[in-house]
Order: sequence, then structure tokens, then C-alpha cells
Amino acid sequence: MLPDRHPHLQLPTPPFRLQALLILWPAFVMAGVLEMLVFAVVDPASLHWFGAEAIDWSHSAVYSVSFLIFWGVIATSTAITQLLLAPGPAIHAPR
Repeated sequence: MLPDRHPHLQLPTPPFRLQALLILWPAFVMAGVLEMLVFAVVDPASLHWFGAEAIDWSHSAVYSVSFLIFWGVIATSTAITQLLLAPGPAIHAPR
């Protein structure tokens, strides 16, 4: 690992509420975009459970559940990215 040459330039960790907002809001917007793209091509009435029987849900139920799934997956991806970008503990090797 490379030594940190400018420790005074590191930004402080934002509060949890801000981190949650930075994760959930873009995920919300992109889940809406993804839902529009998916359901522009897929008819909710034609969905089946792994090739078996058709899903007997209303269109709004299919839209709502799929939106929540999209939102959860995108938020999880963003949270993992935030976790990987967080600075780790400083490791100082003795010289």
C-alpha cells in the first residue's frame, strides 16, 4: 500500500444520514428509469413463475414489487461501492 503523502487533504466521513441519502436517492431515480425501460418491453400480464403458471397479480402490484426489487439491488450496489471507497485504517510500517 502506498504511504499517504497528504493526510491533511482527506475529507471527513459524512454523517450516516448524508451517506444514506447519497445511496438511496440516486438508486430511487435509477430504479424508476429501469422500471420504465423494462416495462416498455415486458407486459406485466405475461409474466410467469419460472415457466410455470402466470403471476396472478394486478399491474400496479407487479410495478410496485419490481420497483422495490430494482431499488434494493441498485441501492445495495451503491452501498457496496461506498464501502469500497471508504478510506481504510492507516497502516504505518516501522522503518
